[in-house]
Amino acid sequence: MTALITRDELAAAIETDSVTVVDTLGGAYYAQQHLPGALELVPAEVDARAAALLPDRDAAIVTYCSNPACPNSGQVADRLTALGYTDVRKYREGIQDWVEAGLPTETA
Repeated sequence: MTALITRDELAAAIETDSVTVVDTLGGAYYAQQHLPGALELVPAEVDARAAALLPDRDAAIVTYCSNPACPNSGQVADRLTALGYTDVRKYREGIQDWVEAGLPTETA
C-alpha cells in the first residue's frame, strides 16, 4: 500500500518545491483546477508517459484524485511504484479537501 501524505505536509513540500505533484483525474478536471504545479497523469497513461513525464525515479512524487472515494491516485501510485519509482505517496483526501481548506489551485 502506498504511503500517505497529509495536506499540511503536501502544502509545505509544494512551498519548498521538494515534490512532484501528479493529478490523476486528468482531462476537463485537470483543466478546471489542479494543485499548484501538478502534472497530469491518468491511470491508463502511466506506462506510456511516466518515463518522459517523471524522469527521476528517486524524486518525491505525490499523487492525488478528487477525494478518498476516487481510486485513480492509488492506481497511479501503485503503478509508478511497480515501474521502479522509490518515493511515491498519495494525498488521499484529494483536491476536494485542498479547496475546502482554502488553498490555491491553478487552471490549465
